[in-house]
Amino acid sequence: MKNILFLCVANSARSQMAEGLARKLFGPEVTVQSAGSNPSTVNPNAIAALAEVEIEAIDHRSKSVEMIDTDSVDVIITLCAEEVCPVVPGNVKQLHWPIQDPATDDPAVGSEEMMARFRGARDEIQARLEQYFSETAI
Repeated sequence: MKNILFLCVANSARSQMAEGLARKLFGPEVTVQSAGSNPSTVNPNAIAALAEVEIEAIDHRSKSVEMIDTDSVDVIITLCAEEVCPVVPGNVKQLHWPIQDPATDDPAVGSEEMMARFRGARDEIQARLEQYFSETAI
């Protein structure tokens, strides 16, 4: 495996964090990308959660899956939980890691709780990546 694509809906939080974490874990020998079926903007909490583990993501941008050459991708990992994940046709290996979206518009969720949600999602993605890395020859 040399090319990983992380997908979710908005490409604003989970897939962005997965991209940053995977780049740090796998290094330059693996191409890591992220995209969404309905891209928006990168959530500042995702950038902050990555910064806490020394990953610079300030230049990350949300991208549409339509901008990605999926024929060059070796594995697609979808991160949607309650939403409908993007579907990519073709003969590429696909994994599904249902991770709850840490972002919410609920006004009852304060900034500390919001960051805790992002940290939780980040840590879950990191644990899954570490397990995947230990089981897969990259």
